[in-house]
Amino acid sequence: MTDIPNLEILVIGAGMNGGAMACALAQAGFEVGVVERQAPLLTWDDSDYDPRVSALTHASRNLLRNLSAWPAMRAERVATYDAMHVWDANGEGRIHFDAAEIGEPDLGHIVENRVTTKALWLRLQREANVISIDTDSLQSFRRDGRWMHVELGSGRQLRCELIIGADGAKSRVRQLAAIGANGWNYDQHAVVTTVQTEKPHQATAWQRFMPTGPLALLPLDQPHYSSIVWSTHPEHAEELLALPEDAFLQQLTSASETVLGRALACSRRAAFPLRLSHARDYVAPGLALIGDAAHTVHPLAGQGVNLGFLDVAELSRVLSDARKRRRPLGDLLTLRKYERARKADNLAMQAGMDAFKRLFSNANPLLRGIRDAGMNLTDRATPLKHRIMRHALGDRGDAPLLKHRSTP
Repeated sequence: MTDIPNLEILVIGAGMNGGAMACALAQAGFEVGVVERQAPLLTWDDSDYDPRVSALTHASRNLLRNLSAWPAMRAERVATYDAMHVWDANGEGRIHFDAAEIGEPDLGHIVENRVTTKALWLRLQREANVISIDTDSLQSFRRDGRWMHVELGSGRQLRCELIIGADGAKSRVRQLAAIGANGWNYDQHAVVTTVQTEKPHQATAWQRFMPTGPLALLPLDQPHYSSIVWSTHPEHAEELLALPEDAFLQQLTSASETVLGRALACSRRAAFPLRLSHARDYVAPGLALIGDAAHTVHPLAGQGVNLGFLDVAELSRVLSDARKRRRPLGDLLTLRKYERARKADNLAMQAGMDAFKRLFSNANPLLRGIRDAGMNLTDRATPLKHRIMRHALGDRGDAPLLKHRSTP
């Protein structure tokens, strides 16, 4: 097998967070390698939607724009939403968020995961200082002084100063580094599909909390099409997948309380298990974890990929600063700056989403009264509601990649 030249940084995983990480480092002038088991899908039937979508915050949009990936994403398919309506299935509590209330044009964008991944992958192919290695995987690594010696599944070998694990919740990088993770299964699966509805979505994200889990209808680029994320217990998820389409649509119409009228048609359905996990350490000498490799959250607020993009922005800032100061990229003192900057924020988001899940996935009458009162009070408490919206836009952190610039 042919060996690969020495690199400064090797990114394992070219999904949304890994692709963004590699783009950010390449743009900063680092010599980067990217290892991905399978090159992302680059063509598809435009009449079909990816069942996996993400609700991207303003901060994530800014990062993607600053990485020159946003124009390609918009050319494919991006849906803007300017409002969000949340209500409790077993009570009277509800809250409505509207971008106009805080002087913003929108609250964010719903984008198919494959659109984001494709744009970042194509951006990487245009970088002269990036080596893309697909159809390969990480086999092992060892540290020797400044260098990480890496062997891939194909037998190819290379040296780098830093390995970045962006290889998902079952991260091979994290396992090889013997970094443990805390967490638990939610005993829920998320059923995802694209649905056509009788009424238009009004560029609004709709979310109903039920004892079995939340149902979210996320607006797509066509007014009568939404992407759904229906979190429920595993047995019910299996039933929903097995139902004939007509029966599934009837259940969906009922579960959504006909907020968008009848569900008329849906695409292929899929389901995936939900779990909270958090790596005990984000870094080790010569190694850093980002995105799902470091932390996973319940999808009820759609924050998973956004937290990963915040990781990308901060780690890129830390590494660029280290190079300016001529410090080793894999030095633990350097990498701890990234961990300190991101760990508390990620833990806070995880705790918040876990608390929401437990509060709303509960039929206790006392808790129902408390949450209904809280939702209605928040809806009327304008300053608090505005603060929540500002926080949800993702405008936090001082990393340059998160800042708005005058680009398309």
